[in-house]
Amino acid sequence: MANAIKAVITGIGCVTPIGTGVEQLWEGLVRGQSAVREIERFVPEGLRSRIAAQIPDFQAELYMDKKRAHRMDRYSQLAVASGALALRDAGLNPADLDADRAGVFMGSALGGIAYAEEQCSRYHHGGFRAVSPTLGFSVFGGAASCNLAMEFGMTGLNETNAMSCASGAVAIGRALQAIRRGEADVIMAGGSEAPLAPLSFGAFDMLRAMSTRNESPDVASRPFDRNRDGFVMGEGSAVLVIEAEHHARARGAKIYGELAGFGLTNDAHHMSAPLPCGTQAARALRQALTSADMSPEDISYVNAHGSSTLLNDVTESRVIRQVFGNHPVAVSGTKGLYGHPLGASGAIEAAITLLALRNGWLPPTTNLDEPDPEAQLDLVVKNPRTVKSAAAVSNSYGFGGVNAVLAFRQY
Repeated sequence: MANAIKAVITGIGCVTPIGTGVEQLWEGLVRGQSAVREIERFVPEGLRSRIAAQIPDFQAELYMDKKRAHRMDRYSQLAVASGALALRDAGLNPADLDADRAGVFMGSALGGIAYAEEQCSRYHHGGFRAVSPTLGFSVFGGAASCNLAMEFGMTGLNETNAMSCASGAVAIGRALQAIRRGEADVIMAGGSEAPLAPLSFGAFDMLRAMSTRNESPDVASRPFDRNRDGFVMGEGSAVLVIEAEHHARARGAKIYGELAGFGLTNDAHHMSAPLPCGTQAARALRQALTSADMSPEDISYVNAHGSSTLLNDVTESRVIRQVFGNHPVAVSGTKGLYGHPLGASGAIEAAITLLALRNGWLPPTTNLDEPDPEAQLDLVVKNPRTVKSAAAVSNSYGFGGVNAVLAFRQY
């Protein structure tokens, strides 16, 4: 990859349960207090799990025109808000860009399905007259990237993928490939998810994949812990501004780090369970390292997918051991703080990984009281750690056996 155009990250925007904007996200990580609470968005009647990580007091009008906000569902609002914050953080005025060389890549597991669910209820109670006229162009997955493009006038590459909980990472990886091929100068890439509606939430509850620690929600999401009992659903969005290195340097941009590598494979095994041996997830990790022209020994930190499910955490620990062997790599899973926002998680965790590299501070694995012997990793970060890190990777896994890995390097 020596002759490829380098991709660097110059802006981070996010709306998450632990903080909005890059500074609040970091403060939320350092504070280390879980945002998981009893569900307030709807009455979880008849559900085993009644907890979630919710974004408090989100006001779309703070980030976009009120009329435009009214024409979007929450899924798209979160995406556009994160995009606005990312551009502000990057010091970029969209009007100054070559619009044809500016693109948007987003990911989401469910897109606007929660909004469709709400409108379906209105239809059953009041017929078509009760349904929003915006329904048709709000619910499709591509609404996130298209609304971002329209909001900021970006007429270049545009795509929203739907690769489940890996989709945010896939979007960022696709942006890297496009930058390297010289197809764009600037790409906004990330993920958005707003799944907290009764049927959407209940579908995962029926799979018995979510935690039922309803009496102690703040300790319900506990990656790699022996007493974990499932993931906790969350919502959120994160967008990175990814630029060709020469474009960023020409305008004197601050640079968080280099987006150095990407790997993507599929287990071809099961819709909801990972391949137990982890060989395809390990191959995605090796692909990311090869793409970044790095070896396992170059990596000092792994931000784990760490979903807090019984199967994922064991499999992921096997993957990390397969690739890194005896190399002393630090590992932490951060979903104990903000739950699992499905397709947005890979983008949020990419932002966290970049900030950990820049600040030399590794976030701990929240709620890890007793490491599971089957998911034992020698250097899992139980407490915050200050360390000089030159490179890191972030793992993301999704339903359908999707394995996506991003590699980052200090700039």
